[in-house]
Amino acid sequence: MSGPLPTTRPPAAERDRKLEHIELSLDQRTQLDGRFFDRYALRHEALPEIALDDVELTTELFGKTLAAPLLVSCMTGGTSSAATINQNLARGAERAGIALGVGSQRKALESPETRDTFHVRDLAPSVPILANLGAVQLNYGFGIEQCRQAVRMVDADALALHLNPLQEAIQPEGQCNFRDLLPQIGAIVRRLEVPVVVKEIGCGISGETGRALRAVGVEWIDTAGLGGTSWARIEAARAEDVPLGELFADWGVPTPQSIRQLAAIDGVRVIGSGGVRNGVDAAKAIALGAEVVGLAQPFLKAAMVSADAVYERIQRVVHELRIAMFCCGARTLRDLRNVPLIER
Repeated sequence: MSGPLPTTRPPAAERDRKLEHIELSLDQRTQLDGRFFDRYALRHEALPEIALDDVELTTELFGKTLAAPLLVSCMTGGTSSAATINQNLARGAERAGIALGVGSQRKALESPETRDTFHVRDLAPSVPILANLGAVQLNYGFGIEQCRQAVRMVDADALALHLNPLQEAIQPEGQCNFRDLLPQIGAIVRRLEVPVVVKEIGCGISGETGRALRAVGVEWIDTAGLGGTSWARIEAARAEDVPLGELFADWGVPTPQSIRQLAAIDGVRVIGSGGVRNGVDAAKAIALGAEVVGLAQPFLKAAMVSADAVYERIQRVVHELRIAMFCCGARTLRDLRNVPLIER
């Protein structure tokens, strides 16, 4: 990082946690320097035997068709500026035909006056939308009814339950009782009317954890692996303990490893996210075993500008992904999953 993150902050009672998360996520100093996808190369095919226009990117997610295998990963909500961000993300995702996740809806359930910041379905009527709650909330009074409320709030096609032990451990307001969550997640999977996606938020999910999740019925797992935004750095800055954030900044499973480990588990379908910055990264994630690829911070930056900027950023990623597939001789996403990866 170029220079330390700020350590002098207003008193906790005067802070807007969600606003701080947005501001710090946009600070380049909270991003990891390591580029784990750069350690892999897709095998080039000098004679692809297809035309660029032949490349087919459409896929299915939660019963809806995506124009490309991309997801605007869960990011924000619950503060006034988040409403505009989510509206821009929704408009861009709808226009591009890709999936959209909203940020954690815990605040909306606890403070109903913030619910409007999450309302995006009217702006994205045709694409899959993921609702979002922290799995740890199942140990703090939330249950199946709160999960249903989160889904109804955004008319969601699926619910993401996020796992974030490191963030909670460093966060000043952290909730750290992760005891016996696995059977509770399984109960939500069995009772909820829409699919449940279990995701990390930046530290990745190992194959061992993936097998445990699959054993209780989880089908979809989002890696949200190590390689992008460091929530250790963000929460340590908020806690005025930057050294702690640096100590844990590179903690976790790098996204390529997480994708590969999870994709090897029978019955698990993988969303690859965490440090994906462009269409070539997305192509590598799919070749490693992901079915859909999520990006957050690149789209957040665009959403600070306009819905058009979000759409243009999505289209850039799509264009890059299409070129990568063409140069691998991969006409379809299935073909891309069979392209050899070369470890540098």
